[in-house]
Amino acid sequence: MIVMKFGGSSLATSDALTRVAGLIADRADRAPVVVVSAMGRTTDGLVAAVDLAAHGGLANARRRVAGIRGDLLAAAAPVLADVAGLERLVDAHCDELDRTLAEIAAADGWSRPRLTDAALSHGERISSLVMARLLGQRGLDAVHVDARDVLVTDNRFTEAVPAFGATNARLDRLVRPHATAGRVAVMGGFIARTGDGHPSTLGRGGSDFSASIVGAGVGADEIQIWTDVDGVMTADPSVVPDVRLLPRLSFAEASELAYFGGRVLHPRTVLPAVERDIPVRVLNSRKPEVEGTLIVAACPPSDLVVKSIVYKEGITVIDVRSTRMLMAHGFLAAIFEVFDRLETAVDVVSTSEVAVSLTIDRTDRLADLVGELRRIAEVEHTGGQAIVCLVGEAIRDTPGVAATAFTALRAINVRMVSQGSARTNFSLVIDERDVPAAVRALHAAFFETPAEPAGA
Repeated sequence: MIVMKFGGSSLATSDALTRVAGLIADRADRAPVVVVSAMGRTTDGLVAAVDLAAHGGLANARRRVAGIRGDLLAAAAPVLADVAGLERLVDAHCDELDRTLAEIAAADGWSRPRLTDAALSHGERISSLVMARLLGQRGLDAVHVDARDVLVTDNRFTEAVPAFGATNARLDRLVRPHATAGRVAVMGGFIARTGDGHPSTLGRGGSDFSASIVGAGVGADEIQIWTDVDGVMTADPSVVPDVRLLPRLSFAEASELAYFGGRVLHPRTVLPAVERDIPVRVLNSRKPEVEGTLIVAACPPSDLVVKSIVYKEGITVIDVRSTRMLMAHGFLAAIFEVFDRLETAVDVVSTSEVAVSLTIDRTDRLADLVGELRRIAEVEHTGGQAIVCLVGEAIRDTPGVAATAFTALRAINVRMVSQGSARTNFSLVIDERDVPAAVRALHAAFFETPAEPAGA
């Protein structure tokens, strides 16, 4: 049994839909469970419609939905025989969406996240129904499974956390029997329901996470993430033209890459796969002959010290300083208690006796954070920063990585430096305007003249 997840760009046009159906048909003997994102840029359009409705632009929001309807029909109608049935399907969703947008327009702030998830769910609901119908047309025994009946989450709308016990029980009851019977189960990614029945979502990019949850829950042999790139690269191809494809990564390396800005995988994708030791393979739906990148628990030794260079923009650095805390215990505890209470994650930390610098990538609670921290120390914050991260398991045992990095970045100001506790990453905080130059310089240093392995 395998799980095949397809992203929105792999489903954006009639040709893309046909290509994906062919990929699934070619692997029908492996009992695929298919997880799909919303088609094309549907989710972006839905997010824009929700924002318009929430800020007094209900008429414009409805016009945006009309545009989404047109795009969906333009992509799916050429490949489905029952066009009238397709139109009824899409129109029913648009009517339901229209009512939800009206509720959002009239709602208070407290209820909007719940209504937002209800609105955003339509993209995956439509795409999964379209794909199930298309596979049936091709002679496959395909069945649509509403992901909202399977994935159970808490009530943190727009970024819900799965309840794995309840979800796995439903996967065992509602999905596994289809694969066992030779049917292709098709589900939407990203969407779920809370324990009390409200639609919820796993956050942007959550379809990858859905696929990993499903794969772990049904005990798949492999989780395949089909995208529009050949796999995981040594850097962002839009920044570095001569990147290399990485044939293998460890779970630890993939997790670091995803968390620190890798564009191929959602940060939480590998977590369920790690727990069940299920390989994850990243593939290109446009070039299925390319083997892609295989992510496994342990990789064979590589001649690459650094596997990949990733970056995360939109970072804010918060500097906390208090001479009163010199040599005093409890300073860090007091600081992190504030971040914990305000539910704000910290990426990179640098400390001294009287000061702590931290980075965050969300600023929605920045004013509250600064206000709370100023009760115990002096606080300054600087936006427009970026984290550039070198990732590779060999970093922990290779001398000279920092020296090579700083030599490459000798013309760029580095504000903070950090090495993760697992020592598989080396992170630097710089001005985000310097990211392209920094990534290109580091890539040239580590991949054109790679550092020598330990003991060389």
